Amino acid sequence: MKKFLSFLLLSAIVLALTACGSAKEEDTNNSTGDTADEGATEQKADNKITIGASNGLHDLILEQAKPILAEEGIELDIKPYQDYVMPNQDLESGDLDANYFQHTPYLEKEIADKGYDFVNAGGIHIEPMGIYSTKYESLDELPEGATVIISNNPAEEGRFLALLEAQGLIKLKEGVDKAAATLDDVVENPKNLVIDNSSAPEMLVTYYEEGEGDVVVINSNFAIDAEINPLEDSIAIEGSDSPYVNIIAVRAEDKDNEAIKRLVEVLHSDAIQQFIMDEWDGAVVPVNQ
Repeated sequence: MKKFLSFLLLSAIVLALTACGSAKEEDTNNSTGDTADEGATEQKADNKITIGASNGLHDLILEQAKPILAEEGIELDIKPYQDYVMPNQDLESGDLDANYFQHTPYLEKEIADKGYDFVNAGGIHIEPMGIYSTKYESLDELPEGATVIISNNPAEEGRFLALLEAQGLIKLKEGVDKAAATLDDVVENPKNLVIDNSSAPEMLVTYYEEGEGDVVVINSNFAIDAEINPLEDSIAIEGSDSPYVNIIAVRAEDKDNEAIKRLVEVLHSDAIQQFIMDEWDGAVVPVNQ
């Protein structure tokens, strides 16, 4: 009887140890699995770029890069925007990994005004600014006191004024930084033009189409989005030597991110730059900076 009880006791101990070992092994497997899953998630995150882009131009360029990057295991998630405020706010908050909508002077002003810790990851193209009118076929026809509508974006004001100066309509103060020029820097205005800078950038196309003012200065991305051809429909246009290069912006901490570096390389490729030239017939000019 004692031998039988001893056998039962020994069997119970063996079973308990076996069960404990199995549980430990299962825990180990689960732990390893969790670690692997976390690693996979981290790897996936490293190979995914969520990028904000202006609708109708920047997003179309990115769509051309998307399949090229996909072949290399990089997922490009493109979020279209219609304004100039949210893409930088969403980049700062982490909702975006990068954005592609702004030019260098605008980025610099945003950093100065709002303290964003952003950097330029690469310049991609220039959108020449155009002057449009439903009333006149050339700037020479503008009457005394004509109204020129520009946007209320302070980062663009110097650019608008530099374009008007290049067309001989006004003269800016000697030595002024044209990128930072304001209406106060206008020292000559032979036709006494009324320069109206009260309009939101996205409203300029509407004002042009409705015949508001005498001429309207419009950013090419808004014009193109409204199926207006800057080369054919404008009565004057900015030169291709413009310093206002549209860029990929990222948080400073991501400036060395390999996926973002690869995105910029693809956007600088012959295939993408040829697409830009073919798609917009010179109304958008690719750069490699």
